[in-house]
Amino acid sequence: MPSNSFETLRDFLSSRMRMAHIYQPLMIRTLLTYGGRASIRQIASTFLSKDASQLEYYEEITKNMPGKVLARHGIVRREGDAFKLLPDMSSLQPDEIDELVRLCEAKLDEYMEKRGAAVFAHRALALGYVSGSVRYEVLKRAGSRCELCGIPHEERALEVDHIVPRKHGGPDDLANYQALCWKCNANKGARDATDFRAFREKHKHRDAECAFCDMEPKRIVAENALAVVVRDGYPVTALHTLVIPKRHAITYFDLFTSERRAIEQLVDSQRVDIVAEDQSVGGFNIGMNAGEVAGQTVMHCHVHLIPRRGGDVPNPRGGVRHVIPGKGNY
Repeated sequence: MPSNSFETLRDFLSSRMRMAHIYQPLMIRTLLTYGGRASIRQIASTFLSKDASQLEYYEEITKNMPGKVLARHGIVRREGDAFKLLPDMSSLQPDEIDELVRLCEAKLDEYMEKRGAAVFAHRALALGYVSGSVRYEVLKRAGSRCELCGIPHEERALEVDHIVPRKHGGPDDLANYQALCWKCNANKGARDATDFRAFREKHKHRDAECAFCDMEPKRIVAENALAVVVRDGYPVTALHTLVIPKRHAITYFDLFTSERRAIEQLVDSQRVDIVAEDQSVGGFNIGMNAGEVAGQTVMHCHVHLIPRRGGDVPNPRGGVRHVIPGKGNY
């Protein structure tokens, strides 16, 4: 007669389990395999064995690192999607194979003892520790896709990358993080020849004649590493807000990606703060003027966040289309 434990697990697996990923049955299978109790590492290792994106990473490692080195020494040969050991294994005795395996294990132990955690430093999510909460926010903001090539996390592992690396002065700020797949991240590290000393100097650029470059500290209501928030001096509606990059850049099209990200972060947080302060706000117009013919009068990029309330105009239909008179109604 089936035990209560068997019935509980069978009922859950057959009827009650609702899956968003493969993890639940893998975890239960691992616990069953290990007699009912398994370490988190043992369970995680099971997940890894099914993770095609991680396998793809190590396939590239196999081909481009040990595969090439061992081929150069005449130990292996690439044959299509496989490698062949060149010394004839058919001539090896079982005790000789055992001895060779022990030598491999000894080499592994020796290297691991010498290098410790640095062995897999190349797989760190960034230079140094990035907290789980920060990683979550970066991946959520990116829609769980690589921000360079667009591949989803299900197809290739994503890493949290410092846009400006820490060793070049990049801050631990959400505006300085991006989600890259491991392949784009590796290519970025290999190909990026940017002189970050000059890059840092560009971020410091201010124009002595620009009112937004010399913002009065008392006007600033929020800021991050690359942008500030002020209330508009001539508000269209109550709590009309400007988000302004700290660097002197004339239009949105002159901004670095990191500055655009910093602005987006502040636009998001200000939306939340404004709605919390005034619950009559039911929508927003978000926009900017780029160039004199588009109405720009202050030649320093700034984003308008204009709260809208029901009845603030007789007919709001068309929104920003009204920048050209007569084109808002359609």
